[in-house]
Amino acid sequence: MPPRKSQVYDDYGSAVDQVILASTDSDFLDQLIPILKDASLSNRTNSLVQSLTYYAEEREAEIENIGLTKHEEFLQSVNQLQQVREGTVSLTGEILELNQSIQSSTQELAEQKQKLVDKRAIRQNVSDASDALKESLKILHAVNQAHDLVRKKQYYAALKSLEDLQNEHLVPIIQNKYATQQQLADLIQKSIPASQKAIADAVMLDLNTWLYRIRETSQFLGEVAFYHTEMRRTRHKERTEADDTLNGYKLNSAIELVFEEDEEFDVLANEELEVEFTPLFECLHIHQALGQSDKLRADYSATRRQQKDLLIPASIHLEGEEEPSLNSLLEGIAGFAIIEKATLQRVPQLRSSVEVDELWDSVCTSAIALTSRSLGGITNAEVLLKIKSVFALFIQTMEGWGYSVTMLDNFLLTLFDTYADLLKRRFSDDFQDIVSTDDYRPMAINSPEEYEKVVSVSWVTHDKAVEELVFPCVLPFSQMYPLCCIDIRNFLNQFYFFADDHFQHPNVIDDTLRKSLDELLTSKVCQSLVERLSSQYLNQIVQILINLEHFEIACQELEQLLIRARSSTSAGGPVMLSATEQFRSNKKTAEKRIFELVNSKIDDLIDTAEYDWMSTTPITEPSSYMQTLTTYLSNIMNSVLLSLPREIKELIYFDALSHAAERILALPLLPEVKTINPNGVAAIAQDVKFLAEFVSGLENAMMLQNTLEELEQTVALMQIENHDEYYDMALRNKLYSRVNAMNGPMLLEKLTHTVEAPSRAAATMANFSSRFGLR
Repeated sequence: MPPRKSQVYDDYGSAVDQVILASTDSDFLDQLIPILKDASLSNRTNSLVQSLTYYAEEREAEIENIGLTKHEEFLQSVNQLQQVREGTVSLTGEILELNQSIQSSTQELAEQKQKLVDKRAIRQNVSDASDALKESLKILHAVNQAHDLVRKKQYYAALKSLEDLQNEHLVPIIQNKYATQQQLADLIQKSIPASQKAIADAVMLDLNTWLYRIRETSQFLGEVAFYHTEMRRTRHKERTEADDTLNGYKLNSAIELVFEEDEEFDVLANEELEVEFTPLFECLHIHQALGQSDKLRADYSATRRQQKDLLIPASIHLEGEEEPSLNSLLEGIAGFAIIEKATLQRVPQLRSSVEVDELWDSVCTSAIALTSRSLGGITNAEVLLKIKSVFALFIQTMEGWGYSVTMLDNFLLTLFDTYADLLKRRFSDDFQDIVSTDDYRPMAINSPEEYEKVVSVSWVTHDKAVEELVFPCVLPFSQMYPLCCIDIRNFLNQFYFFADDHFQHPNVIDDTLRKSLDELLTSKVCQSLVERLSSQYLNQIVQILINLEHFEIACQELEQLLIRARSSTSAGGPVMLSATEQFRSNKKTAEKRIFELVNSKIDDLIDTAEYDWMSTTPITEPSSYMQTLTTYLSNIMNSVLLSLPREIKELIYFDALSHAAERILALPLLPEVKTINPNGVAAIAQDVKFLAEFVSGLENAMMLQNTLEELEQTVALMQIENHDEYYDMALRNKLYSRVNAMNGPMLLEKLTHTVEAPSRAAATMANFSSRFGLR
């Protein structure tokens, strides 16, 4: 059988030798205790026991060997050894007990150490957890701080806080794969875009709130701007009144702006109103930080377009205070446009000049279209004047902010055309009423004050000073003339009122005024007077002629007045009114009508003549018709025609006498008058003489007597006894040059020298006819 392997023991031999060789018990224990502790901890107590046993056996073998050689000594040694053994056994027991005690204490110590290790591990875990929690708390604190800043509306600080959170905490943790806060960092990192969006939404909400407030204050802002422009107007007017050299400089001109440099006034920041742009700046800053500037520009632009649309109502009221009124509309547009221009100046990266100009053109187009639709119901020119005034204030205000006002200026032209039409229509009706309701009598003046008032409004030639007049007195024209003059002056003033404040087309006013005034005077005054010339009343026709005369003078004065009043931009040269020529030419028409009426009356009177051409008794008195005729001519000259200019009166008298002479001359030439005896000739000669004596007593009688020469020579021819004198060319040219060559022979043929029917006249006529080849 294989040899038995020697039992392997742990090497405690050297340790046992050191224990056995200890000099004292304390050294023995000091050497033994570490060995026992080591054995108990390493579960090698049996090895220690075996080493001790092996040591004892070796010593016994030595003792036995010694006993064989030295028996006595051996015995002694055995005894000693026995004692030692006993001591060893007891010591072994003690060692075992000590070992047991050590083992139990070592187990407790191991358990306590294990607990200590566990507690140290727990404490380490707690410490690690505490550190991780502290780091997490820092992250959460940064997150909470960002949200607190949002709640405090410190949006950029909140955004910066989120950025710092990422850079200082999240990114290092995410990059460190073994960090305990990895999951939390990932979660918070994923929530940052939402937080940034929340910040963007919050700042956008503030911006929308600001935009809403801006919209609500736009009208008041426009009102303040209008008031400031009105104050500038007042100051500029005072300066121009004090210095005439400033008349050529308008509001918003360089000179006016220089004078206004001392008047510091900010429409956006004053005692009445202050527009704060901080929300807009902050919103832009936030969106720039987020890289969303384009989105902000698009959203802001869309919002402003919507607000622009909300500015324009469906309709407006141009009259009265009812809302929405034109004032409120233009004030709202002005405030809106001022905000746009201020935004462009302060934040050029948000608004472009193209966008601002497009919005401006859009609101102007809408305002003009809305106003144009509402103009249809306007019948009062003063309302249009107020509308123009509001637009002028609007234009001057916005021109000061650098906006183009060309579209608005062009609309003022359209507004002026409507205004001119309304004025022309109104004054047309006024002129028509004045002309139709006039009494066509010379105007009576009762006092110097009344005279001065009439003269001040009318274009009148002053023949006498007011001190030389005796009141009551009568002016040559009727009351329609000063009333029309008043309307003409009002018409001029109303037209030029439109040029006040702001109107860039004064030459249009000059031209339109001239045409409108010309049309009114021609169609409503002159034509109306001409239509009334059909009247049968001579005094009315005479008054119309006098009025036409004065209107001609008024038109000449108006031409000069229009030259003085026209603007410097209008073309030079004289101003010609066609109405002047119309009044002048229709004076001839009125004169002809007077001739017709006077001659008609003369015809009626002469038609009443009852000559007895074959009367058997001589007539010693003028005929009744002749007396009536001269009385009529005298009366009309001293009453009806008295107010006419002298040359017209003379012309009327000349024509009337010429017509009367012609008609009287035609009486003996009537076909039914066959013969005329000397009594008949004496009768007509008596009437002609009476008429000649009447004319000789008139003013400028020498000229008027020429109208009777033919009649007088013809009557003289009828009175001659030797008819051959007429056929003597020398005598005829001397005495009867004005006698018609046809009428003379005819009358001579009818004449007889007896009361009975004469035959010589017929023979004379036959003789005359044979001489001159007349049939």
